[in-house]
Amino acid sequence: MTPPIVSTKTLLKSTIVATIIALIVLVVFILPAEYNIDPTHIGHRLGLTALAHHDDEAESKADIIVNAKQGQQVIEVTVPAGKGIEYKFQMAQYEKMTYEWITDGEPLYFDLHGEPQGDTTGYFESYAIATLSAMKGSFTSPFAGSHGWYWKNNSDKPVAIQLIVEGQYEVIGLK
Repeated sequence: MTPPIVSTKTLLKSTIVATIIALIVLVVFILPAEYNIDPTHIGHRLGLTALAHHDDEAESKADIIVNAKQGQQVIEVTVPAGKGIEYKFQMAQYEKMTYEWITDGEPLYFDLHGEPQGDTTGYFESYAIATLSAMKGSFTSPFAGSHGWYWKNNSDKPVAIQLIVEGQYEVIGLK
């Protein structure tokens, strides 16, 4: 039995049809589910865009880049869409930190706060609460413990933060 011979014209048609189907699957299903990119809005109606946020907290980034300036650190953190993250530092009582943070545009709800070392009651003290896209200041820890920011992203897109810190602290990082 001889294999069927396929003409070049038939092969070309099959390739074009397969490419069109692959593009439709990419735009309608894969992009909304994997990357929250939904140009047709069909992915949202099918609930696929919710899948793109499934592992956002696990994928939150915190990159530390040590600047040339002695002791200054630039920390880049991404807050996923609709989620919140905490970034903390361990500080002894009366240690000082200067800080500046700025988002890539979107304002974030934040709470700059601290928790006393060894406390098991859940107590924390807030030092500043607002919704801003940037903040600059200095901080003296009133007690030994972990101190830092909780940022909440109420937008539908991830927001990048650049946090520049200098002072007396140990980085705990994302909590």
